[in-house]
Amino acid sequence: MVKVYYDSDVSLEPLNGKTVAIIGYGSQGKAQAQNMRDSGVNVILGLRPEGSSWSAAVNDGFKVYQVSEAVKRADIVHMLVPDLEQPKVYRSQVEPYMSSGKALCFSHGFNIHFKQIVPPSYVDVMMVAPKSPGPRLRGTYLEGFGVPALVAVYQNPSGKALETALAIAKSLGCTRAGVLETTFKEETETDLVGEQAVLVGGLMELIKKGFEVLVEAGYQPELAYFEVCNEAKLIMDLIYQKGFIGMLRAVSDTAKYGGITVGPKVIDEHVKNSMKKVVERVQNGEFAKEWTEKAENAKELLEAMMKEIEEHPIEKVGRFIRKMAGIEK
Repeated sequence: MVKVYYDSDVSLEPLNGKTVAIIGYGSQGKAQAQNMRDSGVNVILGLRPEGSSWSAAVNDGFKVYQVSEAVKRADIVHMLVPDLEQPKVYRSQVEPYMSSGKALCFSHGFNIHFKQIVPPSYVDVMMVAPKSPGPRLRGTYLEGFGVPALVAVYQNPSGKALETALAIAKSLGCTRAGVLETTFKEETETDLVGEQAVLVGGLMELIKKGFEVLVEAGYQPELAYFEVCNEAKLIMDLIYQKGFIGMLRAVSDTAKYGGITVGPKVIDEHVKNSMKKVVERVQNGEFAKEWTEKAENAKELLEAMMKEIEEHPIEKVGRFIRKMAGIEK
């Protein structure tokens, strides 16, 4: 049974008198830094002087330093730069200054689990992973609540790494919702499989294939878009809010019967077996090796792949529909 921690279970005491250096000021970095600061934590930022985030962080009232200087000043170093950038930043600007007694924290276990970063044995290594984009993490905090999060400990020479991770989670507002204890391995592998097979890759391909089938059968692209993409959000919102049964109770009987009887014939055991292969590639490190080997030209590679998707007919139809609905300007 998963262990869940709530506000009443956790104290901010492990952060008293400590300085947390957040490395990176993107979506997560900005939200986490602001939530921590509002919870009374002493937060500084480690950024590239030439980066656009530097002036944004200064304007938001933070003390900003070059990464190496922030690490020197910190008790806890929280790495929130993108996965592929982390190893280079860590080796050149973090590792030389990770003295005994310091702690290293992440919001995703990728680089630790796949050993792209190998910290010294004398530092605590932990993870606090809010389960939402940064803007939602910040918004729910300001509303007096929070988003769920995961915590994990990889190294614990101090014997207090879990307490520190939980205190960070509390400072982010996550214990107001609930914080689940996991491992770096479990968080990393489930995250990668979920992104690839369902959340990003799976959903896009399911919607694209549904659109293509309808258009190839002679139906108007605009109607096809409504049926396979526009309404997908409405159904997903119902599942998010009420679960499968709540969603089924909200749709027509015809939709219930058709969905329950035909869905498994489309998303069948063949699809499940393909998903199992995704799990195997993640678990045996094949995906991590493939991705990290592309680090030098990752931006160009991603831009090229995204350009191909951008030119798919569903994107052209989608822009028309979204503008018509007032969603996109």
